[in-house]
Amino acid sequence: MNADDNGRGRGGPEPEAIRFFGTTWVGHDRGYAARRAAATAGSLAAALASCLVLRFAYQGLEIAEVGSFVSMLVVVTFAVCGAAAFRRTWEGFGRRPAGPGREESLRGLHAIGFIGSLAAYFLRSLTEAPGEGLRRREYEAALVRYERRRTARTGDPAARGAAKGGKREHG
Repeated sequence: MNADDNGRGRGGPEPEAIRFFGTTWVGHDRGYAARRAAATAGSLAAALASCLVLRFAYQGLEIAEVGSFVSMLVVVTFAVCGAAAFRRTWEGFGRRPAGPGREESLRGLHAIGFIGSLAAYFLRSLTEAPGEGLRRREYEAALVRYERRRTARTGDPAARGAAKGGKREHG
């Protein structure tokens, strides 16, 4: 796609950039496939490295002999937060958050469940740039709205009045 095919450069709506992809998702150009492969490999590597770090942390708890209750509590906390972070991240690829304040309050959950977020990013990047589907729907809807507004304003306004029965005289 060139700039004129997608409304860019003509005063039309601009596509929203996606982290690591910019606007290459619009036409799948300028290294989109390589970026997606890198995002997939990078998120998988980060998830695996994170699992290794968590394993070392768990071994530290065993060395400190904190007890089985604390060890179980840590494991359950990371599992629950990881599952919740996965779900929230996955849903975020398909729809906008309901409220920015709510997302801000869940930042701690995402921080603890970071492996879940990385797993969601990895799985989504296997099929598309994470968030591409949502942004594509929004961008295409914006293009349709722009074209409707643009075509409604074209032409000679006097000709539209004449087609409806001419100008009215006030007097």
